[in-house]
Amino acid sequence: MSKPNSNKQDLSQEQRAKLFALLEARFEKNMQRHKGIKWADVQSRLEAHPAKLWSLNEMEDSAGEPDVVGHDKKSGEYLFFDCSPESPKGRVSVCYDRAGLESRKEHRPANTAIDMATAMGVEILTEEQYRELQKLGEFDLKTSTWILTPPDIRKLGGALFCDRRFGQVFTYHNGAQSYYSARAFRACLRV
Repeated sequence: MSKPNSNKQDLSQEQRAKLFALLEARFEKNMQRHKGIKWADVQSRLEAHPAKLWSLNEMEDSAGEPDVVGHDKKSGEYLFFDCSPESPKGRVSVCYDRAGLESRKEHRPANTAIDMATAMGVEILTEEQYRELQKLGEFDLKTSTWILTPPDIRKLGGALFCDRRFGQVFTYHNGAQSYYSARAFRACLRV
């Protein structure tokens, strides 16, 4: 992930231009993900909320390939999800959360999904959001993705993850302390 230019986590003009070009190209290439949405409107919204650009850049730098997947007409917000074919490579091998990491006696990973998402200024996809993403394409055919786990499951030591196998989307459970080289998390950002 990139280092911010200041405490405000601003991107330079060059970084902004590069990010806008990349996002626009991805947007135009994948119109099935955002029918009825115009790039000019998305770019205008991004320009009005420059603090969100840093989070989008973090999604991109960790191989998430963020793209617009929806628009909330009430709030005016555009919804970005990680749309990389497999779980973002820059976020693999992490426990679900800090409590899961701390419970490991040995072989601790360097980070957690929740801590990374917080540091990036994004949220982890919910199960509902993950299933919506899967309606836009086929994702995680070889990898899996931590999803936001309900507090009652987390209280008991568990955490949830999803993937796509055999043409179906599956939701599973693991101990929150587990981690795998093929499991990361997908992010959601509202702009």
